Amino acid sequence: MINKVIIMGRLTADPELRNTQSGIAVIRFTVAVNRQYKKDQEQQADFIRCTAWRQSAEFISKYFTKGKMIIVEGALRNNDYTDVNGVKHYSMDVQVDNVSFGESKGGGQSQNNTQPSVSPVITPEVIQSATPASEAIPDLSGFEEILSDGDVPF
Repeated sequence: MINKVIIMGRLTADPELRNTQSGIAVIRFTVAVNRQYKKDQEQQADFIRCTAWRQSAEFISKYFTKGKMIIVEGALRNNDYTDVNGVKHYSMDVQVDNVSFGESKGGGQSQNNTQPSVSPVITPEVIQSATPASEAIPDLSGFEEILSDGDVPF
């Protein structure tokens, strides 16, 4: 069975790091994820609750603020409970396994250039011409071109 969630969106508020009574770092935050829409429709978003623990929680607290783009990988979990009046409440959230930056450090909502640039392709011929004949060159046929916007994400 598979329970894998990957979302990319913007934080709706500054994340607030907390600790359990036993000292384990935990952070709960919400990610706004835009829905696909047609040209004549108003943009809509889903607001997805996420929970991160330990090093992931500390990382998010240190490097992410409201409005920053974030990529979250994790598993969907039920958080159903019954209140004191006997009413059953249903909710779901993402238990975070991995977090990544969704934009470059200088990037933000005002940055409009979202087209990735193409890095030059390094072929075995290019390496052969730049390497002395005495060095052995491994087979690079298993490698592929990587698209990048040219910015380091931190």
